[in-house]
Amino acid sequence: MWTEISNNISKVTGETFEINTRRPVSGGCINQGYAMIGNNRTYFIKINQASQVEMFEAEVLGLKQIFDTQTIRVPKPICCGIADDSAYLVLEWLEFGGSNTESWLEMGRKLAAMHKVTPPTSSSLLGETEGGQNRFGWHRNNTIGSTPQINTWTDNWVEFFVEHRLGYQFQLARRRGGYFPKQDKLLAFVAKFLNHQPKASLVHGDLWGGNAAITKLGEPVILDPATYVGDREVDIAMTELFGGFPGAFYRGYNEVWALDSGYKKRKTIYNLYHIINHFNLFGSGYESQANRMIEEILG
Repeated sequence: MWTEISNNISKVTGETFEINTRRPVSGGCINQGYAMIGNNRTYFIKINQASQVEMFEAEVLGLKQIFDTQTIRVPKPICCGIADDSAYLVLEWLEFGGSNTESWLEMGRKLAAMHKVTPPTSSSLLGETEGGQNRFGWHRNNTIGSTPQINTWTDNWVEFFVEHRLGYQFQLARRRGGYFPKQDKLLAFVAKFLNHQPKASLVHGDLWGGNAAITKLGEPVILDPATYVGDREVDIAMTELFGGFPGAFYRGYNEVWALDSGYKKRKTIYNLYHIINHFNLFGSGYESQANRMIEEILG
C-alpha cells in the first residue's frame, strides 16, 4: 500500500518520492493519520476503509474551493485514491504550534473574508441562479465526520436547514433509537424562526477547535472541511460549541463582517445539528445534551 501511495505522489508531483520514515500522528476520530517522510519532504496521509474514498474525494474538492477564495490557508491536497483495501488522502504537511493574539485576529478576519467571497467557479458550484438568487447546498454530498451530509441545492435556507440538516439527522437518530420527544415542535419552530435571509456563503461546515490551527510561523489554517454553501453563522456557531476560540478570533471576524444580534439564539439551533450528529456517531451520551438544547431553543 505505501509503495503505491508513494508512486502516486511521484506521479502527481513530477518528483520521485521514496518513503524513508513513516510514523502515526493524530488523524481525528474517523481516520488514521501518518507522517510520511522521504527525499527531504513530509506529507500528511489519512487512511480509511476503501469504501470511504468518496469522503476523501469530497474533502479534496472542498479544500480546493476554499483555496480558490484566496482568503484563508488550507492544507494543499496532493492526491487521493485506493491502495490495496484502503482509501487514502495525501495532504501538504504543515508545522503547527504557533498561537498569539495577532494570529487569531487574522484567523477571524480571513474567515470573514472567505464568507464574503463568491468562489470563482461555475454557477452550479456557486449556488447561484442566472438571476443571482442565493441558493444553498453544494454540487455533491459529502460527510460530517463519517455521517453523510446531504447538500441538495435549495432556494430557501430555512427549507435547506430543516430538511437536509436537522431533519436528516433526526431520521438517522430514530434508527439508532434516539428519543427526542419535542422533535416535531422544534422543527416547526425552526422553520418559522430562521427568517433572517442570510447571504449564501461558502462555509467550512465543521469548524470546531480541532479543525483550526496556527502554523509555527503564525499563519492561520483551517482543516478537514465539510464544505457547502450556507449561512456563514453555522461556522461561527460551531467555533463556540466545544470551548470556543480565543476572543481575538471573534474580534477579528467582526472587524470584517459583524454578526447581528439574532445570531445569539440562532447559534444554538445551528449547533444542535452537530450534537445530534455526535449522537449518531458516538452514542447515547449526546441524547440528553440535544434534548436540553431543544428545550433552550423552544424556551
